[in-house]
Amino acid sequence: MTVTAARTPVDRRPALRPWLGTAARLGLATVWLVAGATKVGDLAASGRAVVAYQVMPYDVATVIGAALPFVELALGVILLLGLATRLAAGVSAALLVVFVAGIASAWSRGLAIDCGCFGSGGQLAAGQSPSYLPEILRDLGFLALAGFLLSRPRTPFSVDGWLAGEPPVEDEDD
Repeated sequence: MTVTAARTPVDRRPALRPWLGTAARLGLATVWLVAGATKVGDLAASGRAVVAYQVMPYDVATVIGAALPFVELALGVILLLGLATRLAAGVSAALLVVFVAGIASAWSRGLAIDCGCFGSGGQLAAGQSPSYLPEILRDLGFLALAGFLLSRPRTPFSVDGWLAGEPPVEDEDD
């Protein structure tokens, strides 16, 4: 007669979470770096993209449009380094909520614009159709990454962890 010990299932989620956080942090950093880099070369076009939403005065919209690529680049660098990750995730989440609200507002008002998220944006040419639903869904996905980082900001290979004196990867035995 053979007696077998009952195996307790191993919960691998605690060991996986730091790596999911790293992927979320680096993924969101990439989004911000690409978004900022595509706009920083033409700040006037970035301003026109914000003006196209028709939600604020022209002068305010152009200033926000010109500043936005630098904010996006800064968020990307901060997240890439893993420095002040929770703060960067919070600012990212707030920006993404504003972006989703802006796109939804343009859609509900029947505006035909390109969101300007990864380029010049602005009014679409006659005959072109906006793609609001995919843009909103994409930004909600990015918002989920930011939300994950808000709840679990510590990730391997981050400046936050280094400053706190944490090892790059947590031991699985802990």
